[in-house]
Amino acid sequence: MVEDRDIEAASESHGTPSPDLIRAISEALGGNEPARAAELVRDLKAPDLADIVELLEPEERIQLIQAIGPAFDYEVLSELDEGVRDQVSEALPNEILAKAVTQLDTDDAAYVIESLEESDQKEILAHLPTGERQAIERNLEYPEDTAGRLMQSDFVAVPPFWTVGHVVDHMRESDDLPDHFSEIFVVDPTFRVLGAVDLSRILRSKRDIAVATIMNPDRHVVLATEGQEELARQFQRYDLMSAPVVDASNRLVGVVTVDDVVEVIQEEADEDMRALAGVGDESLSDTVVEVARPRFWWLFVNLFTALLASAVIGLFGATIEKMVALAVLMPIVASMGGNAGTQTMTVAVRALATRELTAANVARVVFRETAVGLLNGVAFAILMGLIAYFWFGSDRLGIVIGTAMVINLVAAALAGIFIPLALNRMKFDPAVSSTVFVTTVTDVVGFFSFLGLAALWLK
Repeated sequence: MVEDRDIEAASESHGTPSPDLIRAISEALGGNEPARAAELVRDLKAPDLADIVELLEPEERIQLIQAIGPAFDYEVLSELDEGVRDQVSEALPNEILAKAVTQLDTDDAAYVIESLEESDQKEILAHLPTGERQAIERNLEYPEDTAGRLMQSDFVAVPPFWTVGHVVDHMRESDDLPDHFSEIFVVDPTFRVLGAVDLSRILRSKRDIAVATIMNPDRHVVLATEGQEELARQFQRYDLMSAPVVDASNRLVGVVTVDDVVEVIQEEADEDMRALAGVGDESLSDTVVEVARPRFWWLFVNLFTALLASAVIGLFGATIEKMVALAVLMPIVASMGGNAGTQTMTVAVRALATRELTAANVARVVFRETAVGLLNGVAFAILMGLIAYFWFGSDRLGIVIGTAMVINLVAAALAGIFIPLALNRMKFDPAVSSTVFVTTVTDVVGFFSFLGLAALWLK
């Protein structure tokens, strides 16, 4: 029999929950042994416990949280996948959620309760002190995926005429400062940001030095309505560790820190990757129906593009009947074009997302991708021409497939760059919509060029 301590050790050694640990927790909860289940996860950190909660069945998640009781680290809620977090938030009593909200940063607290019914939100917020309630309500006022939703409302702000001594005394005596901060913002009487001072600068300065003389007046600020993708780009571009968030009147309302931005970067990269594959906003915890529904509509669109490609093949049915080799070789042309188009499209979509592809360099990028398509097209044309010649003993067939290969790879390069650009210009997300159009172009051009040339040259 495997001991509980062996199960815990196995889990810790791999850095992820072991199947034995998950099984042991499920058995303890199913066997009405909550104390044993709580003991199995007693020493786990919040991210590790969040992984375990996600792997359990929905009803077991609530049982485990209740088994842990007052020792439960509410930071776990902010680490959960969005779908699991929503399920857990809806299942937990509002009194417990109210307690959780008081222990979380403002941005994390907003994420925990944002999906709840308005009545539940009001009940939870009613349990909070006035200051905390107002801070969370301010976060919830801003749209999802904006700086205002990501920001923390706890920060340190001082007037410019204070001395370093005033600042130090204030930090020592005040009871409502953030638990962790590395920067102090300097504001005027209307709370407009004048600059910022690093804590290290405060510690190195004499007590009688005015804050205004040591602050950085060029502090980069972000609007609360700024999208999180643009926010992440600014953090990367200007090497920011944190940034003050201001409202439409340029008044300081919060601060965004780099740890939140790292999560945004990961989310955006994951979202783009799933969008390029035609996979919606799904997670491993979603049900079969929740996963199948969005995938169905994407595949439904692809069905029509496949029918279009099949219609092109149908135009040359008589030509294919005369030479079976065409049926053998034509998928190669379309497949090579599809892969080449996907390569170019991926580069273009990512460059658009990071603002690296702009009007200033689009002509150069288009020329480069076209040249790459032409170069690869010639290389594979020679290779496939030789293969076709030795396989089927026809030099004309080799010339046909080689020429079609060049045409399709150049078309793939042009489609891979121009389609994302066009979708982006029309305010559509190119990561979501580009794949189906690029694939359609490469299939249609590939089949039409190969079979059309065959109909002309192989009579």
